[in-house]
Amino acid sequence: MLTISEESDARRRAETAAVRAELGKRIGRHLDATGENGTAIAGLNLYRCTNVTPAYSTIYEPSLAMIVHGRKRIVVGDEAHIYDESRFLLTAVDMPTIACFLEASPEQPHLAIMLKLDLAAVRQLMGEIDMAAIDTGGAGGAMTIGPATLDLVDAVNRLVGLLDTPHDIPVLGKLVEREILYRLLTGPTGARLRQTVSLGTQTHRAARVIAWLRENFALPVRIEALAEVAGMGVSTLHHHFRELTAMSPLQYQKHLRLHEARRLMLSEAIDAGSAALRVGYESPTQFSREYRRLFGAPPKRDVEALRAETREFATPAA
Repeated sequence: MLTISEESDARRRAETAAVRAELGKRIGRHLDATGENGTAIAGLNLYRCTNVTPAYSTIYEPSLAMIVHGRKRIVVGDEAHIYDESRFLLTAVDMPTIACFLEASPEQPHLAIMLKLDLAAVRQLMGEIDMAAIDTGGAGGAMTIGPATLDLVDAVNRLVGLLDTPHDIPVLGKLVEREILYRLLTGPTGARLRQTVSLGTQTHRAARVIAWLRENFALPVRIEALAEVAGMGVSTLHHHFRELTAMSPLQYQKHLRLHEARRLMLSEAIDAGSAALRVGYESPTQFSREYRRLFGAPPKRDVEALRAETREFATPAA
């Protein structure tokens, strides 16, 4: 016989599953194609994938990612994050990652949403909340996993539901997004988001370095110069930057360069030497060595394999 607490948990899980199922139907109505689909709501993208995919490079911007059906793995530095219908992925700063879909088929496609976070709106909302009275746990890294609670799933469901009544978006869209931000700030992953946007915190200073590197990753840089950008000492920057990203500042720059080089070779069909120069490498040998260390194969072989896998996954099953 279930206790009152167990009955309440079971009821809440059932309610969450029902709302998630409704969200899946709403996403399905507004998907024009497999892959990424933009929407009439700024910053909201819908996703569908019908096959397990090879690993691919991408940079996650500050965002909330929520899966309605499926499972996904995200690798950042030496850390791996796996999330599914029961957990969301919160990213507080730009993060170069290697991602892949772990569960997807034509019969049961991977369905997901991604909402880019308005960090200025997060900062403004924080000023209206008594954050000292909220226990949001430890800060964790800039990319964290949290529970997809009924309150959060319901808010996301209502935001996607506005796509059915586009005339409501200008008035209600920001209100529902504000509720989503509130759920994130007051949930178990809220501490990192709060520290990232709070002016003057060590995390916010480290985030300034991330923004600078994102804009200038192809330039040669000294760690002392990055410490000046952050307004902190070199050792302090190293500590807080690694805590935030699981990488040192120079490792982060290297990952940005290599991810961009991979993208250039795939999308613009340029050779490895040209890609290396475009992203700031002076030595093709060093580029090839570091590329192989990150992606597991030399540039040419890796890109050829990715193109072959893309053609394979793009071919309809017999």
